Amino acid sequence: MIDSTAAAPAPRSSAPDAAPLTAVVTGASSGIGRATAARLVADGWRVLAVARREDRLAELAAETGCEVLGVDVTSDESVERLVARTEELFAGSLNAVVHVAGGALGVEPAAEADLAKWQRMYDINVLGAVRVTRALLPALRTSGRGDLLFVTSVAAQEAYPGGSGYNAAKAGEHMLAGALRLELNGEPIRVIEVAPGMVATEEFSLVRLGDRAAADAVYDGVENPLTAEDCADVIAYALGAPHHVNLDLVTVRPLAQAAAHRVARHQGI
Repeated sequence: MIDSTAAAPAPRSSAPDAAPLTAVVTGASSGIGRATAARLVADGWRVLAVARREDRLAELAAETGCEVLGVDVTSDESVERLVARTEELFAGSLNAVVHVAGGALGVEPAAEADLAKWQRMYDINVLGAVRVTRALLPALRTSGRGDLLFVTSVAAQEAYPGGSGYNAAKAGEHMLAGALRLELNGEPIRVIEVAPGMVATEEFSLVRLGDRAAADAVYDGVENPLTAEDCADVIAYALGAPHHVNLDLVTVRPLAQAAAHRVARHQGI
């Protein structure tokens, strides 16, 4: 159970004895997705946590009591299983989809782009989010109180050298959220975007760079980079706010980071 000094509003329902709110969280095997699933369970939500790595999900289920399902957001067949499991668990009525599945691959300049990496980033960050949204939107509509929350990145807002592929993918996800907000206007479905800056998780930089020493160097000298739990706090607050309150876009950075490419670093920290 995640302890936070900035507690989110308690999940609200129409009556004191109403069923708890329900959520699907993608990318839940590690990092922000894992922390978000744990935080929502601690706040009283029923959570279906999904990711590709079922062994990691089993550990999360044992620790938190959430439901889990192995899902690859780039696969139509896999997402169909997600729809069926959501129907089984939540009777086709779903309150939130938290899109965390994503990630960055490589830091090559655009002139040396590895197009396979660019394709993979687009498939996960953009098409994966579209695929899951399209599949679960009927359940969000049925609930009468739905949320689509996209975890993007400051990379969607600020280009930086070596970031072009990830910049493009996250900018695509940012535009997806913006278009959905317009398309769903008038329906009881909020579209929320949380854009983290530098977050020190166990895998993000390692997957991107492929080397532990290089991944650790990303955070060298940075005092208190964000944690996955910091991001989960923001997500939980956004989802727990009164449903007429929509946090369109929340950009969250550590104090040490003024921009994607400008970070204060100190010796001996």
